[in-house]
Amino acid sequence: IRPAGHPEGYSKQEITKELAEDVVGEAGGHNASSPELALQPLYIAVPVIYSVICAVGLTGNTAVLYVLLRAPKMKTVTNLFILNLAIADELFTLVLPINIADYLLLQWPFGELMCKLIISIDQYNTFSSLYFLTVMSIDRYLVVLATVESRKMAFRTYRAAKAVSLAVWFLVTLIVLPFTIFAQLYEEEGRLQCVLVFPQPESFWWKVSRIYTLILGFAIPVSTICILYTIMLCRLRSMQLDSHAKALDRAKKRVTLMVLVILAVCLFCWTPYHLSTVVALTTDIPQTPVIIGVSYFITSLSYANSCLNPFLYAFLDDNFRKSFRKLVECRASP
Repeated sequence: IRPAGHPEGYSKQEITKELAEDVVGEAGGHNASSPELALQPLYIAVPVIYSVICAVGLTGNTAVLYVLLRAPKMKTVTNLFILNLAIADELFTLVLPINIADYLLLQWPFGELMCKLIISIDQYNTFSSLYFLTVMSIDRYLVVLATVESRKMAFRTYRAAKAVSLAVWFLVTLIVLPFTIFAQLYEEEGRLQCVLVFPQPESFWWKVSRIYTLILGFAIPVSTICILYTIMLCRLRSMQLDSHAKALDRAKKRVTLMVLVILAVCLFCWTPYHLSTVVALTTDIPQTPVIIGVSYFITSLSYANSCLNPFLYAFLDDNFRKSFRKLVECRASP
């Protein structure tokens, strides 16, 4: 979403959508330029790829929600945080068809209330994933150190995890609130667009919004996670472990590995997007076909994160696979 009247403010699919208007409007005529013709395959591919992400994401996250809510053995602290991750991903994939329709229609036909809702959900997706991964990393840190020191964690209960999850959603809601307030309909060249309408000077407020997202949505949670795992590894290496601690409990090792892999995939999907923010803030890059292609790839990569997590659970968690198989067999049996 971009601020009204500010071309440098594009983010996500909006930059490709704006250039799509030129391609759709001119590429069919005799005066179509070679860059516009070069971009045609890209704009044909955009709704197709977004549709695939939507279909895979809805299927995978629905399966995750079904297993975590229905299987009694899956009601653990870590799985509760994974459940919240899946809810965030499911919400985003549910509204992705509206973004696809917006792209194809080249305007926003759904009204201002829906505009605010879609922008809010999009921002929830940006912030909630890393915040819940931060909470999961804190949980892993405490569990591993408690195991090493042969301590019990009486406060680590399912009820406490629910309270923490609600606190995370409340925090993310506060962070997202400014985007909801600034989201408005703006008429541009006779078409209504769902954009962020900032006060004057727009350029300044656009930069503030990008820095705000970069710091709160990436720098702080990623730095926290890296510090936690660094301290945890240093403590593990420096301590003389007894036979019980050396085991570290095989199940806990698998859970820690799963959290690390989910984190790595999340960083792989979101780091290019946030790096593009740094580039947008510091460099004036011409919108060539190559740059537009890279922008499109970065956007698709950030969207793809919402459909990758379910496959990570399936590959890395034996209990998840067993519970899913058992639930499917129960429903299939007469």
